[in-house]
Amino acid sequence: MRRLGAAIALLLLAGCATPRPVPTPPLTPEPRSLSLSVLPGWGEEDHAGALAALVETCAQRRLSTPGLCESARRTQPADARRFFEARFRAIPIDGEGLLTAYFAPEYEARETPDEVFSAPVKPKPAGLVRGADGKYPAWKTRAEIEIEDGPALAWMKPEDLFFLQIQGSGFLTFPNGRRARAAYAADNGRPFVGIARPMAERGLLPPNGTSGEAIRAWLAVHRGPEAQAITDLNPRYIFFVLEPDDGGHPKGAANVPLPAGRAIAVDPAFHEYGSLYWIEGEVGTLTGAMRDYRRLVLALDTGGAIKGPVRADLYLGRGEAAGLEAGRVKHPLRMWRIVPVK
Repeated sequence: MRRLGAAIALLLLAGCATPRPVPTPPLTPEPRSLSLSVLPGWGEEDHAGALAALVETCAQRRLSTPGLCESARRTQPADARRFFEARFRAIPIDGEGLLTAYFAPEYEARETPDEVFSAPVKPKPAGLVRGADGKYPAWKTRAEIEIEDGPALAWMKPEDLFFLQIQGSGFLTFPNGRRARAAYAADNGRPFVGIARPMAERGLLPPNGTSGEAIRAWLAVHRGPEAQAITDLNPRYIFFVLEPDDGGHPKGAANVPLPAGRAIAVDPAFHEYGSLYWIEGEVGTLTGAMRDYRRLVLALDTGGAIKGPVRADLYLGRGEAAGLEAGRVKHPLRMWRIVPVK
């Protein structure tokens, strides 16, 4: 999700009939605010790509600053850097956190179970309702849910279903050519617990070899009670609903389609959906990881494992290539809030 597709660029260009200058309002800096020009990696940013993501998001979720979306829509790609530097300032968020990544997986599925496709994609149980705080109360654990019979929307390989639940949504392909999006419907109210560390502690994988593809491969080779004992260490369970696959990207918690490479999941206790951020993730700790991630992103999603003010999960797109990259992202993170000038 770092590079935006031609469709997004076309969306931007379609809204730009005649080049118009970007107005430069007088700056009223926030305390500790910085010029975007001093951000690490700002000069190497794909400013036009960032502008396209902002315009795409504005089309579906208007930001609170009057005229900002309209000004972005009128801005030509060549003027993107000047637009951002004129209209925004950066405010550092104290501390160092963690950058991870996620993607929209595409998996094979079946209408009926067999020896390989043995894990049911379960719909939301009728008795599971949100509490007054909008969250689901603690319900049965993953291990308890998995042994229960009940309706199934589709059948998947167990390791694929486990990763689908971690991502929160994904796309299913059936042998007859049918395609569907498995969208989040509910959860069991249990906390997410990562299995990478216990797998390393038990000697099942090396400490620096716990990428997504390494974990998936181990689960596939040990499919059955051995793999289930590991996945059951994560008590969180996700229920789904099947929707038509329109070929686009899934919507995040902000109810906006996620622009690949430009959307992050954040903790909504600290961040507002639709806000802009600059992220710097350097020197990943997993084998095969890209060294750096420095870019403008929009807060458009959340997740059970995303907690704290300096914590972000970068959406990288659909499919296998995005999944391979996402599984290798575990980078120390610094963040800046990108705020409109007043």
